[in-house]
Amino acid sequence: MYIAGLRTALPETRISLRKSLKITLLTVGAIIALPVLLLTTTSLVNVVATKSDLAGITAYGKLVPVDGHQMNVVDTGTPGETIVLLPGLGTAAPALDFQPLISELDDTYRVVAVEPFGTGLSDQIDTPRTAANITREVHDALQYLGITRYVLMGHSIAGIYALEYSAAYAGELVAFVGIDSSVPDQPGWDSSIPTEGLAQLRDVGILRALAAISGDPYDGKPYDDQTKKQISLLTTKNSSAPTMLDEMERASSNFSSVSGASFPASLPVLLFTVKDDPEVPGWLELHQRQAAGVEHGKVIPLAGEHYLHHTQSREIARDTEAFLAPLLVH
Repeated sequence: MYIAGLRTALPETRISLRKSLKITLLTVGAIIALPVLLLTTTSLVNVVATKSDLAGITAYGKLVPVDGHQMNVVDTGTPGETIVLLPGLGTAAPALDFQPLISELDDTYRVVAVEPFGTGLSDQIDTPRTAANITREVHDALQYLGITRYVLMGHSIAGIYALEYSAAYAGELVAFVGIDSSVPDQPGWDSSIPTEGLAQLRDVGILRALAAISGDPYDGKPYDDQTKKQISLLTTKNSSAPTMLDEMERASSNFSSVSGASFPASLPVLLFTVKDDPEVPGWLELHQRQAAGVEHGKVIPLAGEHYLHHTQSREIARDTEAFLAPLLVH
């Protein structure tokens, strides 16, 4: 009786095990299939949306030839003294990002916002994004426009490029104005920017999905809806494209190329900085030291975050005009 009972139970046990195994395999398969399905879906959405994004970008500025490619610039304002604007690293649509500052400056100056290769409507190129190449390309664009005397005004890493620029073209510069600009040997300068996998995440649509849920960084800032939409489209287009990724990867070597460097002593330098930056110890003091290295240097701390021109454009324009007035007297 016991043996018979055991024999009767064995088939049921095997059936139970087969069911359990089947359920387990289905569960594992679902766990594997869901991400694959999700990535397939996001990839297809990304392909369709990318085509739509490109179609939705509205041209602005003018394209000038540099090294067989096209560089976009926005050239506006009052004929006369010229201010040339250079963006920080990772700014995908520089001329649009600078819009609040341009609107404050262009009643007084000719304002030229340069979109270096890989940003805005400028071409993507294969030329290494070294400080030397970037500054030469910007200079070539200005030469094409016939601009030979100007104030260089730059945000963030443009402060590093400006050192390279002033060493090569000091005779053309009236002054340098930094907007929370980077300085040589600042804390963290030698830390690499992680870019591995960004292109792949872009291609499968993950970056697009993350952008959709992360909120609008321009919300509450002085930009109209159309401008914010264009910035968003150009951010999707440029922020993980090869040219910008190459510049990011070369950031530490570009800092290294100007280690210990200073502006020419005769070049007037005005530096706007974030008043209190907890992320970079001694940030204000670093700029005060840089300004002290020239004959006519000044530092103006402002309340706000790194992109000071998003919220402090009126103050930046006002103080820039006061600083430049005695320099521009012929």
